[in-house]
Amino acid sequence: MYRDSEPKLLSLPGKIQPSYMFRIKRLYTFIIETFLPVFFATFGVCLFIVLMQFLFQFVDDLVGKGIGIELLGKMFFHAALSFVPLALPLAILLASLITFGNLGERLELLAMKASGISLLQIMRPMILLICFVSIGVFFFQNDVLPQNQVKHKTLLRSIKLKYPEMNIPEKTFYKGIEGDNL
Repeated sequence: MYRDSEPKLLSLPGKIQPSYMFRIKRLYTFIIETFLPVFFATFGVCLFIVLMQFLFQFVDDLVGKGIGIELLGKMFFHAALSFVPLALPLAILLASLITFGNLGERLELLAMKASGISLLQIMRPMILLICFVSIGVFFFQNDVLPQNQVKHKTLLRSIKLKYPEMNIPEKTFYKGIEGDNL
């Protein structure tokens, strides 16, 4: 079964055999350490962009109503949690592109390929990390997100009802104010 050139594993009774499959190599830690700061930065930027889009969408409902900082902070917190599933795939894509671009620019990717490491082996730690992140995001979307969206929609509705604005239609006569005809 084994050739003479291949090493044979000796089975020691009562002892656990060493697992070479789950050993973390120095290259894997280097790639993860290179990827994580870029990932967190791009996630923050993507979440900020999505939050600004939310702000521009609801700016008419928020401006000029005298809403306190605490209520705005709570609203933005719930909005940020509900926009995590939108910002996370963009952040993963951008961070992986930036990471491998930086590795290629500094010729580290070339050195890895020259030493005989395949591209799949180079990408293995990021693939495993993204698999764990996707499992975490699945549970986040399944457990946390529905409760958060209910709180977010309730908060938006209470802001609209508690701080009403004058909805005066254009180019029509409005009789909603007593004693005035607009």
